[in-house]
Amino acid sequence: MTESSPKVAYTTDNAGIPVESDEHSLTVSPDGPILLHDHYVIEKMAQFNRERVPERVVHAKGAGAYGFFEVTQDISQYTKADLFQPGRRTELLARFSTVAGEQGSPDTWRDPRGFALKFYTDHGNYDMVGNNTPIFFVRDPQKFQDFIHSQKRHPATGLRNNEMQWDFWTLSPETAHQVTWLMGDRGIPRSYRFMNGYSSHTYMWVNGGGERFWVKYHFKTDQGVDFIPQAEADELAGHDADRHRRDLHEAIESGDAPSWSLKVQIMPFEDAPDYRFNPFDLTKVWPHGDYPLIDVGRFTLNRNPEDYFVHIEQAAFEPSNLVPGIGPSPDKMLLGRLFSYPDAHRYRIGTNYSQLPPNRPRSGVNSYAKDGSMRYFPSNASMPYAPNSFGGPAADVEHFGTPAGWASAGEMVRAAYTLHSEDDDWGQAGTLVREVMDEAARDRLVSNVAGHLSQGVSRPVLERAFQYWRKVDKETGDRIAKQVNGG
Repeated sequence: MTESSPKVAYTTDNAGIPVESDEHSLTVSPDGPILLHDHYVIEKMAQFNRERVPERVVHAKGAGAYGFFEVTQDISQYTKADLFQPGRRTELLARFSTVAGEQGSPDTWRDPRGFALKFYTDHGNYDMVGNNTPIFFVRDPQKFQDFIHSQKRHPATGLRNNEMQWDFWTLSPETAHQVTWLMGDRGIPRSYRFMNGYSSHTYMWVNGGGERFWVKYHFKTDQGVDFIPQAEADELAGHDADRHRRDLHEAIESGDAPSWSLKVQIMPFEDAPDYRFNPFDLTKVWPHGDYPLIDVGRFTLNRNPEDYFVHIEQAAFEPSNLVPGIGPSPDKMLLGRLFSYPDAHRYRIGTNYSQLPPNRPRSGVNSYAKDGSMRYFPSNASMPYAPNSFGGPAADVEHFGTPAGWASAGEMVRAAYTLHSEDDDWGQAGTLVREVMDEAARDRLVSNVAGHLSQGVSRPVLERAFQYWRKVDKETGDRIAKQVNGG
């Protein structure tokens, strides 16, 4: 080796010990049996058998990158959250995903897209788990599992099944707004770079004086919104199933860093009880005429992960990660997710998932948690319980004790949302069709729905689907029925 030749690292086992061969196992002769004490070949086989973790039940297929968020406007009057203070720059991790498909499914199937962000703030990780739509199919976590099962594969055949989807949708009128989004142009974005992201849920912000506000997040793509027509998406699914994952990686690799501008809607805390529909209903948007968008800042993705599995597959986003100045709202779906997301991570990647590189807070951890599988950072606490007599950590009530809650009125009940004057399931979906979509977009909506309904949906469910769309918009429903029936 000359002085200019690069030094080649030697192979080691997982304990860092040099190995004797990359190719040949230890045997008693060239033709003889493999010896059990060949630790390295046993380690390689055993590791290989265990190198998969369970894929996510939903949002299994995705892509992600690191970047940073910068505040460009002063919104400190609404929240004391560290990451939203004027001039603040915060590192973040983003993951985008499809919802219903498995790990190997095509990126261009018609599906909502997940839009998850992890902000590494000075007060711990803040996670925003949203979608590329501002609403969702259901408003109560009691129905979430059933909804997902209807979008997955038929238990008898193992095949995706349009009848299950339409059966659930047509028996659940609250799905109308989201299904209209899904069957429209934004059901298949051109790539992850060309779609917006939304918190969908309503959150609560608390400012330094203890005042409370309701807030919705809108991440507007600076690349512009674009979509893929159904025929092109079907063609891409056959020859480039990883189109969106590839696009994000290659854009960042080439220096074309994508960015999104954050805007928020702010509702005064006192407006919620008497607003014309329930503002915490996940199937509804707040009209911008009532609560206009307010500029906050911008995030940019400029660094691909060095290893996809380590940083993206093991990334654990959870809406329960709420930093001081931000709290939950009475949104039932959000409240259900506060439990379900961390529970899913503990099952999928282990008890100490928060110690993995993408999930590790940059602010340091002073927790009383201890032990558990694969723990490798000890607790900083002198004793594993609180209170104790041997020194902190101790809760800082003076700085972080501002109430960030809301009161529940009456008994705990299992019931639908209290009706407001405009609480219905069809109105906003109809407005989207009639007032937001242009004629060409309405034509594509009709074609997309009719094409979907024409694939294996039985007559009783078809008839419900026609009535479903007539309630969204009669003309649109009539056109869908005519096209499906061959008229």
